[in-house]
Amino acid sequence: MNIHEYQAKSVLKQYGVAVPQGKVAFSVDEAVEAAKELGGKAVVKAQIHAGGRGKAGGVKLAKSLDEVSTYAKELLGKTLVTHQTGPHGKVVQRLLIEQLSNIQKEYYIGLVLDRATGRVVMMASEEGGTEIEEVAAKTPEKIFRETIDPAVGLLPFQARNLAFAIHIPAELVNKAVKFMTGLYNAFVGKDCSIAEINPLVVTADGDVIALDAKLNFDDNALYRHPDIQELRDITEEDPKEIEASKFGLSYIALDGNIGCMVNGAGLAMATMDTIKYYGGEPANFLDVGGGASEEKVTEAFKIILSDEKVKGILVNIFGGIMKCDVIANGVVNAAKQLGLAKPLVVRLEGTNVDLGKEILNKSGLNIVAADSLADAAQKMVALV
Repeated sequence: MNIHEYQAKSVLKQYGVAVPQGKVAFSVDEAVEAAKELGGKAVVKAQIHAGGRGKAGGVKLAKSLDEVSTYAKELLGKTLVTHQTGPHGKVVQRLLIEQLSNIQKEYYIGLVLDRATGRVVMMASEEGGTEIEEVAAKTPEKIFRETIDPAVGLLPFQARNLAFAIHIPAELVNKAVKFMTGLYNAFVGKDCSIAEINPLVVTADGDVIALDAKLNFDDNALYRHPDIQELRDITEEDPKEIEASKFGLSYIALDGNIGCMVNGAGLAMATMDTIKYYGGEPANFLDVGGGASEEKVTEAFKIILSDEKVKGILVNIFGGIMKCDVIANGVVNAAKQLGLAKPLVVRLEGTNVDLGKEILNKSGLNIVAADSLADAAQKMVALV
């Protein structure tokens, strides 16, 4: 789960991480009122679930209340297109009105889980304010890392190592260590999957603060954090993905025209790869899970068909825990309810496969049967 910048800063503040003073605004009047509290000058920042807002014109420096009003009017309701939103962009529905900072130098600090070692890694670079992926690709020697032992957490000497490596001024190293420690504690305490501060800045007043902040959370741990769940902004999410989550379905919309319904994430990935191998483009990733009910399958079908780009549907089921006859009944019911007129290719294998095929054959629907994944993909690509 992702949250907005102002929400991330609120979470970090609970752990002693220094952030600029700021306030969220949902209207022009709220933006102006927030700026008044900051002395009439402020940074007006569009709040969407995507990076690259500055380059896309989503961050404005206002030196008066009139400018705050002008920028708020300009940004609220605007569709912001960044390298992370895709060509359709995201509509700005809220702003962060934040105090100005006298920036001396920008840095990068991030925390991720290194799956190779099974440990959290803190990364730091003095190339703050730029895309860290670009830095990693072109000048990887500028990124420094410390692997953290979960038994003891981030140790002070590790934080100092990073501070010295990225040339934090010597007199501010202790503040930087406090900052990194707080960031790590927030990462672990809130079950984050990613924590990025880009940029971390040193100000002329001798402060070390998070000028921007990004936190992503492990969905599987959200039940432990009702306060984080409350921060979810469903307007930033695909409506089809929201609907899928209500039924315990894993759904991600893509740009192709072949709808996919598969059980198991690995098989779903393999199905998408095979479709692309034979020249097609998958319209979605959809995993109905190992123990899906007939209702789940029916809802999955409806979600796939709600995508106007879908020209045909490929169902690929390996029945282990999931029984092929349950899938078949779900497919038949959904097709009849929705009056399916688009090509449908079904490949079933495993538990109750013969019963599943019998249900499909007796349905009266125009269903193309496939004997293998490769066969299913080729037939689907040919049909669309």
